[in-house]
Amino acid sequence: MTGGAAASQAYGEAWYWDERYRKEAGPFDWYQKYPALAPLLRLYLAPHHRLLLVGCGNSVFGENMVDDGYQDVVNIDISSVVIEQMKKKYHDKPQLKYMKMDVKDMSYFESGSFDAVIDKGTLDSIMCGQNSQENATKMLEEVNRILKEKGVYMLITYGDPSYRLRLLKDMENWTIKLHVIERWEKSLNLNKWELTKPLPLDDDSTSVVALLGPKPDVHYIYVCVKGNDSARADTKAGEAAN
Repeated sequence: MTGGAAASQAYGEAWYWDERYRKEAGPFDWYQKYPALAPLLRLYLAPHHRLLLVGCGNSVFGENMVDDGYQDVVNIDISSVVIEQMKKKYHDKPQLKYMKMDVKDMSYFESGSFDAVIDKGTLDSIMCGQNSQENATKMLEEVNRILKEKGVYMLITYGDPSYRLRLLKDMENWTIKLHVIERWEKSLNLNKWELTKPLPLDDDSTSVVALLGPKPDVHYIYVCVKGNDSARADTKAGEAAN
């Protein structure tokens, strides 16, 4: 096994991230930075919502959200090293909270206690590790449990629908929409697809392949709304008005 393959298989392990964060001062944002995703977040989230960032690492994503008006952003990570670093860094920002927690066991949180969960790479990390299917299912079941009715799980991932859709559809009470964005390091701020407009999504993902072509250089953003009614995917504006 190569060093890269061995490292990726350790992505779900606390010891790997503790060691990494001891060596890397950061900050680092996986996949996409906040300014690129902000229009999509505004579409589905409201400033007063209680939000959870899973696998936060030393990202400035939460800081950027608070600076943009979000009022309650909880961050969790499996690494105690990075959580202590972030608690010290943001001790003067009460809107940001940091907790050491395994996303596969979030029993500290009450059921139905979050309006949204944002995931930039955490499910992907779990899918790289051992017992990936079992652990991914545990994570998604916990995400589903802590979400309120009509709550949103926003997954930013490399995984195209042929790899991710079946896993997400196993959560039978989720309505799923798909958005795409070009990978930020290559996009030069030119996005061929309108970020806030979902793509047509059929069960076998052929509609996405037909639209994007083979191996498109994009990140996929799955917006999963808790509840079977497809109309619930457009709830943010109504809730924000209340």
